[in-house]
Amino acid sequence: MAIKAVFVPLARTTFYMPSAEESFKNSVNVLKNIFEDIKVPEALITDPADLTAYLDEVDKADLIIYQCTTFIGSEFMYELMRKFKCPVIIWAIREPSIDGTRLKLNSLTGAFSAGNSVYTQDRDFDFVFGNPDEQSVIDEFTKYNKAITLINDLKELVIGVVGNQPAGFGFGAINETDLVGALGSRVVRVEAASIMEKAKSYTSEELAKDLEELNSRTINVNIPQENMEKYARLRKAFQAFVDENKIGALASRCWPDFFTGFGAPVCAVLSMLNDNNIPSSCETDIGGAISMFIGSKLTNTATYFGDPVAIDEACDSIVYWHCGAGASSLANASCGAKLGVHPNRKIGPVMDFGLKAGKVTVLRLGKDKDGYRMFIYKGEALDEPQKFYGTSVTVRPENGNAAAYVKNFVKDGWEPHFVIAYGDIVDEVKIMCNLLKIRVFEY
Repeated sequence: MAIKAVFVPLARTTFYMPSAEESFKNSVNVLKNIFEDIKVPEALITDPADLTAYLDEVDKADLIIYQCTTFIGSEFMYELMRKFKCPVIIWAIREPSIDGTRLKLNSLTGAFSAGNSVYTQDRDFDFVFGNPDEQSVIDEFTKYNKAITLINDLKELVIGVVGNQPAGFGFGAINETDLVGALGSRVVRVEAASIMEKAKSYTSEELAKDLEELNSRTINVNIPQENMEKYARLRKAFQAFVDENKIGALASRCWPDFFTGFGAPVCAVLSMLNDNNIPSSCETDIGGAISMFIGSKLTNTATYFGDPVAIDEACDSIVYWHCGAGASSLANASCGAKLGVHPNRKIGPVMDFGLKAGKVTVLRLGKDKDGYRMFIYKGEALDEPQKFYGTSVTVRPENGNAAAYVKNFVKDGWEPHFVIAYGDIVDEVKIMCNLLKIRVFEY
């Protein structure tokens, strides 16, 4: 959902207006390319009464971009804070010239004045410095757009939860009241037994589309047709649960219920959901599902959910693994998205491949002693062979020294499930957490 941004460019006419007006025009062009829904004035705002009239036209704002196009006093910021409670970015532009002559804009001093006003009111704000055409400025506004869009998406998120956490996996549970208060997300639950009963109700003819989907995305290595049909039944039942409840992320029970009660794993089902933009974790890890949702929204691609199972000293990396629910779209091209059998239960189909290489961000929304906290670090997924049966990825932390990283992770008490997102989304996640008052552990 696109956020509503409001551009507030302010100036005093006693400064050099040709430079201010050029900056205003260029700023509008840049911001319209970043924000899908942004309100801009027809001209620079130079009088508090004009600001009031302009703001009266705004019924909603997710972000205020407050440009001190020249020096301005705090009366403009007080009017803004009176009307809106949303985050503010204070933007100062560069002096047109530093040449021993007139100070033309004095924008930076205006930003100090604005920052002092917001700080004393204990409101969320940030500061950007630079001209509209600078890449660092464009990047900063783009990151804020993504982060606040994500916050709005989290407010609307419905998390589907299938069954409960297995014994000893209570770290995956989340207090639903706290979740609504912190993120706005809500939970819809169904028993694993209900999914299995629904799965049994379909005719063989109704399964063709689900089988075609799996076959078109994977390499079938001799999985018996009976198991493929069981997969298709579960796939259709899970999709019905998703569709009926407008679910945007899912945390599912897997072992032992679906093996003992249905004779099939849910790994490949979760893989297909991940490929279809429904981030889905196993072992009923709700925090993991939210983390996958965050990663997938910021990268526009599927994320991977795995355990940290080994330190590979040969390549100074951490191996993340899981039984076989990795998205088929993340398979390394050298092996493709192969189907296999569950490494412990010996029943298929599950995914059985190593993941592709690339820059990654490893993240995890975890439970803190008094709310939530965020785990995050940059790394590189290496072009390494598959390490174990199931799906796995080998990640070297950006600064190396994988063993020291792992020691810190364990000492800091992190849950044993992590999410690997392809791309660098560290700044966006940090902006999101800052606005949501979530403590960040950046490694």
